[in-house]
Amino acid sequence: MTLPKLHVAVLMGGWSSERPVSLMSGEGVAKALESRGHKVTRIDMDRDVALRLTEAKPDVVFNALHGTPGEDGTVQGMMDLMGLTYTHSGLATSVIAIDKELTKQALVPHGIPMPGGRIVECEELYARDPLARPYVLKPVNEGSSVGVAIVTADGNMGNPINRDARGPWQEFDRLLAEPFIRGKELTTAVIGDKALMVTELKPKSGFYDFDAKYTDGMTEHVCPAEIPDDIAEACKDIALRAHKLLGCKGASRSDFRWDDERGVEGLFLLEVNTQPGMTPLSLVPEQARHCGMSYEDLVEEIVAEALRDRQAGGAA
Repeated sequence: MTLPKLHVAVLMGGWSSERPVSLMSGEGVAKALESRGHKVTRIDMDRDVALRLTEAKPDVVFNALHGTPGEDGTVQGMMDLMGLTYTHSGLATSVIAIDKELTKQALVPHGIPMPGGRIVECEELYARDPLARPYVLKPVNEGSSVGVAIVTADGNMGNPINRDARGPWQEFDRLLAEPFIRGKELTTAVIGDKALMVTELKPKSGFYDFDAKYTDGMTEHVCPAEIPDDIAEACKDIALRAHKLLGCKGASRSDFRWDDERGVEGLFLLEVNTQPGMTPLSLVPEQARHCGMSYEDLVEEIVAEALRDRQAGGAA
């Protein structure tokens, strides 16, 4: 759809561990919208966010928040109550997708391949390993690889894990333990009803953690990924199916691990990000650009889907 000139409130910042990334995403979105002639109100989210949105009276809110409470359904529920039109996924989808265990419960019964594993109390880790090493420990509801640790047989965390060893067990009471999947880190963006392409991520540190994601030069993006056609098609198929099964809106990004010694059987979906980054280093804008869509076009398309959904009578 051709967008009329709009007043867009760009919601960014907040107080999660991903605040700096959100500020970069939001500023990029704001500048893109202004370049297309839209009026933009930048809102760095604080506890008065509802009042500030009421005062702004935007036509649509571009949700550029990452992490809680902007990605977990909290802000979505607030905006639903206020009757605001907003981008990206709604309340129910956000609640499920931010929680890795709920995501598995929603997707695995439909044939989406995801790693096994279980939720563990951190106190358990100091007595015994929950899985055979190597395994991965991650928070249940954080994004951007915040708080992820790979526990190996020859690591320096102790065996069992030492209470004083640095890791997510010092920050969280409960963690998700999953088998470590060797191989390649892959990701696929979905915009609306189309999966774009597959990018391989090659972090120089050996692990695609928060710093590798958002520090220039720390990760090589191979876009499109140099992988067999059947793996690329499987990634796009799984990403699009997951997007639809979860009820995602706007943009989503599905992250995978692929054990390249096992073919398609070695491909596993790790998570679906319903508020993917929009920074200069972010993967969704990069894939869109390779598909012939400029950053400005991408931002406007995300806004346009929110408006289409409102016109169709659905939830934003």
